[in-house]
Amino acid sequence: MQLTYRFRLYPSRAQEEKLLATLNRCRWLYNHFLEQLNEKKGGKTPRRYELQATLPRLKCEHPELKEVHSKVLQMILHQLYSNLRGLAGLKRNGHKVGRLRFKGEGWFKSFTYNQSGFKLIEERGKRKELWLSKIGAIPIVLHRELDGEIKQAHIKRERSGKWFACFSVEVEDEPRPLQKTGKAIGIDVGVKHFLTDSEGRQIENPRYYEHSLERVRKLHRQLSKKQKKSANTEKAKVRLARAYERLVNQRDDFLHKLSRFYIQNYSVVATEDLNISNMVKNHLLAGKILDASWGRFLHMLSYKAERADRTVVRVDPRGTSREYKHGELDRDYNAALNILERGLVGLGWPELTPVEMGPLLSVPASAVVAGQAPSLNQEAPCDSWG
Repeated sequence: MQLTYRFRLYPSRAQEEKLLATLNRCRWLYNHFLEQLNEKKGGKTPRRYELQATLPRLKCEHPELKEVHSKVLQMILHQLYSNLRGLAGLKRNGHKVGRLRFKGEGWFKSFTYNQSGFKLIEERGKRKELWLSKIGAIPIVLHRELDGEIKQAHIKRERSGKWFACFSVEVEDEPRPLQKTGKAIGIDVGVKHFLTDSEGRQIENPRYYEHSLERVRKLHRQLSKKQKKSANTEKAKVRLARAYERLVNQRDDFLHKLSRFYIQNYSVVATEDLNISNMVKNHLLAGKILDASWGRFLHMLSYKAERADRTVVRVDPRGTSREYKHGELDRDYNAALNILERGLVGLGWPELTPVEMGPLLSVPASAVVAGQAPSLNQEAPCDSWG
């Protein structure tokens, strides 16, 4: 199994210049090889290793390429051929596709060290250094422990101007089971409430995009008034990118903590098998659905369950809100109970017995972010969100 860990880098001004120069040389090489492939009109596309064999000659013709680690240059070809395969796959599936585009200035965001050319330098405390060949030792904050052997270091510059290192780590393909709880729960996601579960919790929908919309619109207006290709334009782009970045970070923090709570406290989690791509075709609800990020939440539940030896079962969502087997209940609570029942039946467990309706527990999104566990019986630990 391969996992990816993402950590913030803090390069000095001199190191950032080297990083930007590396990006620009990688961009040039990508465009160079893409141009060669485009010239093979009607002919057979050369194999990747045939083009890779030309790298020594290119280094002699363009000495600036010697300032980039050899593995990084080789991975540019890997990226190009991966893009070609992706384009071919879309075409096979009936999509109308064009050709790969050349990368303009500012449109090449990352480069990769594969197997070698990088090393973590251990120091006391969380702040350490990442040594990169041809660039140097860059301060890095490792906010969590790395589990497994690092195979790749992917260096990326975000639109906000921040630098990150993404480590691809190979771990043993075995789950790390949590203690069995013997408990199962059903989850019904929604727009009014982010979710309602079969134990009577209703988690507030944080609506991060909706709350950020006015500021995002203001920054877009400011950007539109700047003179193109000016320094002020670049500053406005960075401010806008940081607003979007903050929005994504807030949303991911909420989803990670919420999914972790359910995986820690329940051995079986039953959810709806939703087709998000079809649901967003409803233009009246598309924005709210995308803002809620149901698909990302369900994905987090699935991969966390896999590592923790938990079970996530997805059931047919049709009719879950309309089948009232447990009396006249809140619509979303009723749906959560039906989802749980379908999940248990699918696993061969006995059906639920009718329940007595109690007061639903409304949980604000701020409580999720703050790590306050919304347990009806206070069995879950208060830090179980983190």
